[in-house]
Formats: sequence, C-alpha cells, structure tokens
Amino acid sequence: MSAAAPVRVAMWSGPRNISTALMRSFGARADTAVIDEPFYAAYLAGSGAVHPMRDEVLASQPNDWRQVVSVLTGRVPDDKPIFYQKLMTHHMLKDFGREWLSAVRNAFLIRDPKSVLASYVLKRSEINLADIGIVQQRQLFEQVADRLGAAPPVIEGTDVLADPGGMLQRLCAALDIPYDRAMLSWPPGRRATDGVWAPAWYESVERSTGFAAGTARSEVGLPDVLRRIADQAQPHYEILAAHRLR
Repeated sequence: MSAAAPVRVAMWSGPRNISTALMRSFGARADTAVIDEPFYAAYLAGSGAVHPMRDEVLASQPNDWRQVVSVLTGRVPDDKPIFYQKLMTHHMLKDFGREWLSAVRNAFLIRDPKSVLASYVLKRSEINLADIGIVQQRQLFEQVADRLGAAPPVIEGTDVLADPGGMLQRLCAALDIPYDRAMLSWPPGRRATDGVWAPAWYESVERSTGFAAGTARSEVGLPDVLRRIADQAQPHYEILAAHRLR
C-alpha cells in the first residue's frame, strides 16, 4: 500500500497580520514542515521594489517563480505529511503562473486594512494599495472559489487571537487535517526555516510563545494618504470577511 500524498497548505496573507505567528503554530506540529514566503525574492526581482534587506533576500531564494513552484509542489522537507506554505499575496506578480494552486489546499488570512496600514507604515514610509496585497488576495480567493465551486477557508487574525484553540480547530477541520494542541504554543527565538529577512520584521514573534491578544492600532491616527488607501481596500476586505470561519 502506497503512502498517502502529503497535504500542502497554502496560507495566503497580506503583510502585518499574524502570518508569522501562524507559521510558528503549524511549525510546532511534529507532522508539519513549513516554508516562509518563498516568492519574496522572485517578487523583488520582478518588481524592482525596494524593501529592507533586499540584496540578502534576492541571494537567499530562487528569483524565478517557476523554481519556487517546483519547491512548493515537490518533495516535502523531511518527508513530513503536511507542508505549510506561508505565502504573501502581494508577492504574486501578474505574470506568475497560478495553475499550481490546484495542487494545494488554499486558505486565506485577513486583517482589516486600517490596522494593516497603521502597522505597515512603521516599517516602510511609502505605501500603495498593491503593497498590502488585499486586491490580489481577493482575486486569488475568487480564482480558488471558482475552481472549487465553494469558498475556501478564510480566517481573521483578530478571531484567532481572541480564541486560538477554537479557530485553529475550525481551520484544521476546513482543511481536512487533524487538529493538534501543539499548535497553541512554541518556544521563543528564531527558526532555521525563517526567511533571511527575519531581523527586519520578526522581532515581536521571536519573543512570542503563543498567540497573544494585541491592541489593534486605531485608524484615527492614519494620515489622509493612508486613509485613502484604506478606503480603496475596504470593499475587497469585506468580500473576504463575509466568508470567514466563525
């Protein structure tokens, strides 16, 4: 009898969500391998975007999206039965192929755009709508939903923080994988699987040992330019939020 095919979970998120904490959560499972933003270098190479540690990122990963897809659909690290893929929607440039999405179980992690922008501006001073990935996230969601004939799983970061055990159980059920209580906690520190960009972005998660409820940044302090971006993003977010697991 042949071994069961591995389950590949593609978790699509925008920046400044709990995406790294969720990767920690899945990485705490003994049956799961994880990969951190594998399209990042290909995105930087294709877009020319200037990000912190750009040169280091470009040197650390394949710069061709086709090579990235080969990794995501190829042999799972350590032959684990589950392969969790932390993917950023804004990294998927228009010329990156999407056919491989049928080989993975897609899920979507969302956050209110106002909170995303309030957090993201602390890391990068110049931001546009494409940088927060919400339009691309909705497009990917609709593509997957059209193929499945039903909405794929959507989770809201604040819902996970409010009820980690309950939401992770619902997510695992929606992905048709067993829930594991090990997902609720993890040791602090950096991981070998973290992207080379970790020093620029992961200070908070490196101190974490589990999901901690945080205080959402107020939209009141957003300057006009960010408010305009938030207003553009809001309808896309609401389409996704209507399908979130409860």
